[in-house]
Amino acid sequence: MWLARRGWRVTGVDFSDVALRAARELAAASGVEIEWIEADAVTWVPPGRAYDLVTVMYLQLPAHERRAALAHAAAAVRPGGTLLVVGHDRLNLTEGSGGPTQADVLFTPDDVVAEIGDLAIEKSLRVRRPVDGGAAARDAIDALVRARRPAGA
Repeated sequence: MWLARRGWRVTGVDFSDVALRAARELAAASGVEIEWIEADAVTWVPPGRAYDLVTVMYLQLPAHERRAALAHAAAAVRPGGTLLVVGHDRLNLTEGSGGPTQADVLFTPDDVVAEIGDLAIEKSLRVRRPVDGGAAARDAIDALVRARRPAGA
């Protein structure tokens, strides 16, 4: 929604028809048009080198499934375009707050960097995000990777 409100042409992908129905309603209420695709990120193959920006947000999958999804996402980035991956970091399980409780779906920035092929890494780090949880609240710890496909590639 945020990108669409700023004039981007947006394609959203999710495997849940319930989530997509809610997203369609929110988009309609926000007055934005978004193309919604019901598909599994592990098996769906987007058009190659077709998008200026591909975001993978909190897609918490086991490593073999995550590798497939990230390979598809990276391949969809056009020359000069950006891939942004954000998700709960493995450290979040022991030092952070919220997020999945299964270690096998958590990852590090290094995991992502190793899985996105030949894109140029612009940023790869752990970031802390405040979580509202009362007096004993701890920050959530996320893995963040921003990469770019070189313009001539």
